[in-house]
Amino acid sequence: MPKLTIHDLYQAKKEGRQLTEVRTGDVNEAIACAEAGVDIIMCMKDELAAIRAAVPDTFIISANKLDRPHIASPDQAISAGFELMNMGADAIYSGMSMKVVEAMSREYIPVVGHIGFVPYRSTWLGGTRAVGKTASEAIGVYEAAKAYQDAGAIGVEIEIVPAKVTEEIGKRLDIILMSMGSGSVGATVQYLFATDVLGTNTGHIPRHAKVYGNLAKEEARVQQLRVEAFKAFQDEVTGGAYPTAKHSLKIKDEEFEKFLTQLPK
Repeated sequence: MPKLTIHDLYQAKKEGRQLTEVRTGDVNEAIACAEAGVDIIMCMKDELAAIRAAVPDTFIISANKLDRPHIASPDQAISAGFELMNMGADAIYSGMSMKVVEAMSREYIPVVGHIGFVPYRSTWLGGTRAVGKTASEAIGVYEAAKAYQDAGAIGVEIEIVPAKVTEEIGKRLDIILMSMGSGSVGATVQYLFATDVLGTNTGHIPRHAKVYGNLAKEEARVQQLRVEAFKAFQDEVTGGAYPTAKHSLKIKDEEFEKFLTQLPK
């Protein structure tokens, strides 16, 4: 299947189709996503080059710490955005101000923003919680989505927002809504972290997440196999069982004798 384009994302919204997105943590997860048919992968810059090489036909959203203070101007954001695009990203994630998003969009850098619950801005909300359960907050989520759209962003991650609110926003705006715990109607993309999907999350599992695998148990079993193998190696070395003759390289007797004659006395 050919790689998705931004045009395809808008077409999916128009047709009411649901796409999938996974935040991967390494190349193996990205490869598994691609083989499973996941539509979009989200990764950070330090993973991007390897993941792009491994999954050339998957749409990738990447981030270059665009929400950190060291990128303080539109020009710096544009430079960082182009760097990611040159590394193989199809779009970049940015939760910065609208002037920065607009500057990148004017340079045809596809931007995905973030509305609703935004973890690194949670102090403004009083901590981790859903957003949009009151009329005033719901209007605020709508206005944030519209601001991103007006700034030229192609999409927004909409996180922990009531499904009915997402549905109404989706009806009124053209921007792609990427739902994380915010319902399906009105959203075009369903977004989860690989750690939750695979069952490797050892911390808090969000209510919206669904575990589809139990890799934590399997990884524990594999880790124990690693320990057992390394212990067997350790025991054989200390006990003299390894290496044996078959593990060692041989030299012909005549060559060895010549070698001995050339060694210093």
